[in-house]
Amino acid sequence: MFTSVDDVRARLAESGYLASPAVATTVFLADRLGKPLLVEGPAGVGKTELAKAVAQVAGARLVRLQCYEGVDESRALYEWNHAKQLLRISAGRDETWDEARTDIFGEEFLLPRPLLTAIRGDEPTVLLIDETDKADVEVEGLLLEVLSDFQVTVPELGTITATRRPFVVLTSNASRELSEALRRRCLFLHIDFPEEELERRIVRLKVPGIEAALAESVVRVIGALRAMDLRKAPSVAETIDWARTLLALGATSLDEGVVRESLGVILKHQDDILKAGAKLDLDAV
Repeated sequence: MFTSVDDVRARLAESGYLASPAVATTVFLADRLGKPLLVEGPAGVGKTELAKAVAQVAGARLVRLQCYEGVDESRALYEWNHAKQLLRISAGRDETWDEARTDIFGEEFLLPRPLLTAIRGDEPTVLLIDETDKADVEVEGLLLEVLSDFQVTVPELGTITATRRPFVVLTSNASRELSEALRRRCLFLHIDFPEEELERRIVRLKVPGIEAALAESVVRVIGALRAMDLRKAPSVAETIDWARTLLALGATSLDEGVVRESLGVILKHQDDILKAGAKLDLDAV
């Protein structure tokens, strides 16, 4: 999909994603080596958006598996359309079981879920396995077969092997440790909160019309808040939301009043808001 690291940076920037050199290099290597990309970091730093941006610039279909506690094989891989199978059995009352079984376990009755959908596709595909750390440990065993050989075994149909490997991105907020076996199959990328200069560029790109001075003030205050011991530090997404909020309020600069009135946009816990209100010194930022 990409010819060089610079090509990655340039094309992602055209889609609105400003990638650091480390991000661009790892994306290029994942594409060139055909390896899944495991992206870890705090919530809201652009892990999911990276997969979406890659799909956009590559003209690829985005297939997303949203992980959560309790997600299982039937939600991730495939399941059979039981209602349709029962109707088929009812319609063929004079058939033997062997005759009916051959029919009802065919393609017509198979419901592919994200993993199987990505494996079977013959068009450029980006498979996003989002928030992998929220899934149960057992799901990792399912991912190992998919990410090792890019194939899926359906007992009734046999082994389905990808004719065109998808570009795979796994994201994790590191709420639990992923297995070494899963990590070994991936290239690893850690995305942290961006440096001030990059975050200013992101704000200017995502919030058209914001003045450079206001964007700089926003990023400096966000940096001061992240340095505090908060339950949830403001993410890049919340930085952008705050910049948009300030524009909506008609603010041209940051003063104590407008900051305190809008802290709920960037801080989502009352004790964080109280701590920020007590410790934040705009004159020192």
